[in-house]
Amino acid sequence: MEKWNLMAVVVLLGLTVRWTVSLNSYSGAGKPPMFGDYEAQRHWQEITFNLPVKQWYFNSSDNNLQYWGLDYPPLTAYHSLLCAYVAKFINPDWIALHSSRGYESQAHKLFMRTTVLIADLLIYIPAVILYCCCLKEISTKKKIANVLCILLYPGLILIDYGHFQYNSVSLGFALWGVLGVSCDWDLLGSLAFCLAINYKQMELYHSLPFFCFLLGKCFKKGLKGEGFVLLIKLSCTVVASFILCWLPFFTEREQTLQVLRRLFPVDRGLFEDKVANIWCSFSIFLKIKDILPRHIQIIISFCFTFLSLLPACIKLTLKPSPRGFRFTLVSCALSFFLFSFQVHEKSILLVSLPVCLVLSEIPFMSTWFLLVSTFSMLPLLLKDELLIPSVVTTMAFFIACATSFSIFEKTSEEELQLKSFSISVRKYLPCFTFLPRIIQYLFLTSVITMVLLTLITVTLEPPQKLPDLFSVLVCFLSCLNFLFFLVYFNIIIMWDSKNGRNQKKTN
Repeated sequence: MEKWNLMAVVVLLGLTVRWTVSLNSYSGAGKPPMFGDYEAQRHWQEITFNLPVKQWYFNSSDNNLQYWGLDYPPLTAYHSLLCAYVAKFINPDWIALHSSRGYESQAHKLFMRTTVLIADLLIYIPAVILYCCCLKEISTKKKIANVLCILLYPGLILIDYGHFQYNSVSLGFALWGVLGVSCDWDLLGSLAFCLAINYKQMELYHSLPFFCFLLGKCFKKGLKGEGFVLLIKLSCTVVASFILCWLPFFTEREQTLQVLRRLFPVDRGLFEDKVANIWCSFSIFLKIKDILPRHIQIIISFCFTFLSLLPACIKLTLKPSPRGFRFTLVSCALSFFLFSFQVHEKSILLVSLPVCLVLSEIPFMSTWFLLVSTFSMLPLLLKDELLIPSVVTTMAFFIACATSFSIFEKTSEEELQLKSFSISVRKYLPCFTFLPRIIQYLFLTSVITMVLLTLITVTLEPPQKLPDLFSVLVCFLSCLNFLFFLVYFNIIIMWDSKNGRNQKKTN
């Protein structure tokens, strides 16, 4: 009973922080003619409610695709339609065709913020609680502390409740998928992940680990017996899920193609705005977007992405395990973020979710990554006037992690999951005993640099000739951190089996 009382307090605290952030500004507030993501979500409610399904993704006099045209999968459109029915009941002016464009009021802001909170309560938060309750080999108090830290992660809170989006829906479905396949509820897990992809196409960042983990399970069971039956069941589940979600758009070939064109707009270029990935950071030195043709950019980004995630995916397919699955989710999502085509700064949330899932296993590195992921979105958060909420939520998250997991005491080779790797290196370099100390110094340097750059960005004006200087520096610094984390997580994945054998020998 005491456990659930503590859990209720933790959830209430998470909800309080969310609602407090929601009282602040949002994307594009009072900034016509395009406004921002808040207006995009409102506009999608207007379009889905007033136009027939066949016109949702097509350009017309009633649906100008240049003005926040719908560019997410069908499940997002259905969610917008559901919200629109509620909006129609409260105030029809909020979704009136044409005349509601750019609508802003305190009542409407309250409505929109409430829709995010309800989605969070129904999908994401229950998944977080159940996931943490299913964690093995840790105490009840640690499970509750894990829930607290995940719910206080500032990146997701600031984007969903500040900037304004519904990332908790797709991430929540993905988390239900992780839970399902990790607990051998493979069909339910596959269904949940299909819903995640059909809500936001960026969930493809997580698709290869799901595919490799489930395929590895089939191989393990034997493709001439139970494994083949499981493979058929999984295939049917995936196909049926997509058919149900896309059914209204399968009536005509052009309908399907138009939705796909909207979901994967290659014409937008290699990256948008200031994003902390390789291509944006490298463009400081060489303007790839201007030098190389579009199709060459796509090929290069595909090759880098594929090669960077290939080792982890092969390892997971050959040796499927829930632990390997979690770490491969991190590695693959980070590879997609760093190297893939058409990346947004908010896509770092797709890496942050699986990092939250390994928070109890490597608290020091996970906390560090989650701090960097929030910092990487600083230009966007400042644009939305969310500086104070960003500072307060980041400090609250850091204090929660530091006190709950004693992260500064968890920096030994074993607790950083680097013991097996270090033993391998010491066979050739016996003096290699300084890795934990180097990581501590890197952490300190990273945090100090992030704090200083935040202060400089807030207090100083950039040079007139370099108006984007501070934003570029934020992205470049974050990208360097992310490259380091990509190497780190791949080391954990590739040396995991050796670590397991060492533990067996010790026992």
